[in-house]
Amino acid sequence: MFGRLRPYMAALWQRPARALLALGVHPNVMTVIGTVGVVAGALLFFPRGGHWLFYGALFITFFVITDMLDGTMARLGDKSSRLGAFLDSTLDRVADAAIFGTIAWVFVDIDRLTALGALCTLAVGSLVPYARAKAEAIGVEAKGGLAERSDRLVVGLVAVGFYGIGIFPLVVLTWALWILTVLAAITVVQRIWAVVRHARLHPEWNARLEGGPQLYPHE
Repeated sequence: MFGRLRPYMAALWQRPARALLALGVHPNVMTVIGTVGVVAGALLFFPRGGHWLFYGALFITFFVITDMLDGTMARLGDKSSRLGAFLDSTLDRVADAAIFGTIAWVFVDIDRLTALGALCTLAVGSLVPYARAKAEAIGVEAKGGLAERSDRLVVGLVAVGFYGIGIFPLVVLTWALWILTVLAAITVVQRIWAVVRHARLHPEWNARLEGGPQLYPHE
């Protein structure tokens, strides 16, 4: 849903992206800085509880936005690379683990259903990019869906932040996390279906397996 705003956000970040490139900052550096900021914000603010949840959500949002600059910088500076794509995808998983893992840790002694919701959001949400990556590895485009990473981050951070300052009761945060889990699961199914549909439409593609037969997965 929020992923559809990505082209508009990219246009918004063009000026700061050009300024950073002019200073000699590499996009991969922004990727690392964004991730470090998100992890630090989750670990330093969230465990304090109360209003610190709101401050942590704001702090993390800033660095999530900073992390979004890397793609714009890579395009404008012609610095796109396989290493950059690998770092961006891998460090996104690190940031997600820090956010939702810390939420689960904070709420395990407050409300275990909320803590479990955070863990499930993290676990099921991690399958969303995995399904896309595996699909693209075999030549099928499987992106989009009901709950991409941007959707999970926006809803999750807003819910935990507003709970921290008393705008949302705990039940809203709990429901938000469980709804994100369900939407993430639907997104995974949508991406699986994209591959199934492609296999049905292109039987010759489905019959060809690079590297010979592999009866069992190796992961």
